Amino acid sequence: MNKRQTGSEYEQKAAQYLQAKGVHVLELNYRNRTGEIDLIARDGDYLVFVEVKYRKDTRKGAPEEAVNYRKRQNICHVADYYRMTHGISEFTPIRYDVIAFCSDEVIWHQNAFEHVW
Repeated sequence: MNKRQTGSEYEQKAAQYLQAKGVHVLELNYRNRTGEIDLIARDGDYLVFVEVKYRKDTRKGAPEEAVNYRKRQNICHVADYYRMTHGISEFTPIRYDVIAFCSDEVIWHQNAFEHVW
């Protein structure tokens, strides 16, 4: 299985995980010219933008550590574009989450980072 297939598999697992927690998944692999967001969901009043990361083990660090400043900045730009093109009010509360898979463990980091300009 290549990296893209592995990524898609874990994005599907993350979507199922969120749905089991009562979160409504709106988009899977939302893309535009500037980048992509793995999952976009609704959790109560919140519009949630989710980055999914997977690592077999922690020898190279925890999966969530791969969401560096540049990646967060890109996610925020794509999220802004999504909100603008989908008529979502600037007053709608948003959240940036990370779902990390390492071996058989799933860790859901809610509000993992703030908006980055």
